[in-house]
This record gives sequence, structure tokens and C-alpha cells, in this order.
Amino acid sequence: MKLTLAYSTCPNDTFIFDAIANHKIDTEGLEFEISLADIDVLNQNAVSENKPDITKISSNAYGINIWKDYVILNSGSALGRNNGPMLVAKNVFDISEMDSKKILIPGINTTANLLFTTFFPTAKNKTPMLFSKIENEVICGNYDAGLLIHEGRFTYKSKGLEKIVDFGEMWEKNFGMPIPLGSIIAKRSLPKEVIEKVDRIIRRSVEYSFANPDSPMPYIRENAREMDDNVMKSHIKLYVNDFSVDLGEIGRSAIEFLYQKAFENKFYEELPKEIFLSK
Repeated sequence: MKLTLAYSTCPNDTFIFDAIANHKIDTEGLEFEISLADIDVLNQNAVSENKPDITKISSNAYGINIWKDYVILNSGSALGRNNGPMLVAKNVFDISEMDSKKILIPGINTTANLLFTTFFPTAKNKTPMLFSKIENEVICGNYDAGLLIHEGRFTYKSKGLEKIVDFGEMWEKNFGMPIPLGSIIAKRSLPKEVIEKVDRIIRRSVEYSFANPDSPMPYIRENAREMDDNVMKSHIKLYVNDFSVDLGEIGRSAIEFLYQKAFENKFYEELPKEIFLSK
């Protein structure tokens, strides 16, 4: 059986999926047609006519309009502890001034935008842009601040930018929960035994990379936008962790809490339910 599989070019995803993409593990007879794209593109593709069978998704995009068609797998998720999307600026300003600032965000349906809006609901001057372009636009002075995801949190200081808010820190300080950033999801229309098989394969792939950390590096470098090895490894260390192997009760509770807060704050018309692959 052949399935379409989509994930991002970021080191955490290529670390997780290297063993699948490069045929290093048993895939139990399944074949995967793989495509890589920016997270905002993945979010959009998950609601398209040709939606992939399995895909990486932003946690917020899943809660908005994707959960009825897809189920969250136990393996492959990205949850952060005291780290998450980061708002940076060329010139430091107080968060009380946020409403007057021109802010770049990495996509309307990203978890980063959900977090920003949760804490700064009246800051409306936001412009979506491809995440990899945000730093330079802020450096050039075209915008007052930019919301960084992925490798941006490791490179902004070297480019002369300053941290305004780390939303991972803010989330954990306020709620005491890890922050769900993204998950791997599978079409509900697939047979349950196939979904369970995919979940096992992804877990096997993560565990293979953990056991052989040098093995995925060529694949990671190939897709990492000229990122240096130290940045790639720091990125992986932050975003690939025990939750990526298995969400567990803490991971599931954190995702449910995120959706409950979003629903209470009227980001969603309906609270997502029955969202996890049963154990």
C-alpha cells in the first residue's frame, strides 16, 4: 500500500522521518510518497482537495478546521518546554506598546499566531509571511517586530535582533504546561490498522534517529536552508524529545488544554474532540 506523507524541511521533521525516507527501517509493507514544504503550506494542503494521507500540521491549524478529517498520531509531535515561538525586534520596546507595532507572523493558522493572539488579542496590525523571510524584513526596518519559529530562535541574536517575548516561556509561566507546536496526523478515512501501522513506523523512525544521531545528518543538511550544524543540532534538541516518541498523558493533556483555551477565547467555533489515535 502506498501512502502520501508530507512534512516540513525543518531539522526536527527531517530527523524524525530520515529513517523512513531513506529506507533504514522496516515499514511493514507500506510505501510512502514523500513531499516536503513550509508549515504554512502544509496547513493549507491539509484542507485541499488532494490532502495527503499523513502530514505534519501546526497544532492551531488542526484545531481550527482539520480535526474532523484527521486524527493525531501518538508519535512525531513537537511540544516545547519553556520554549516556543519568539517575538523579536531591532529596537526593544515594552509589551504595553504591542498594539501600535507592525508585526510579521509566519501564517494565520500557525500555532505561533494563536499564542500571540492569546496574549495580545488587541494587537491587530499583523502581516503573514514565509517564516524564513521574517528576520530580514525586521532587520531592514520594514516591520517593528517578527514572530520567529524554527531556526530563527537560534540565529536572531547574531543578526542584531532582540527578544521581546518567548511565548513558550510565557505559556508555561501562566499555565504550567508544555506548549504544543505541531503534530503528525493521519486521515480518519484510512483503515484503523493502517493508521496504527503508520504510528508504529514513525515511532520506529524517531527511535532509530535517537539511537543513531549521526545517521540523519546528511538528510537534515540537504533540507536545512544552509543552516550550520550547531543550529541544526540545537533545533533538534529542543523540538525532538520524549513527546516525539510518544505523546503520553502529559502530551495529550497539553494539546487538549491548548484547544480548550482557544475555544474559550473564541478562536474556534467548535471544540475539537476524539482527536487522538486510541492506544
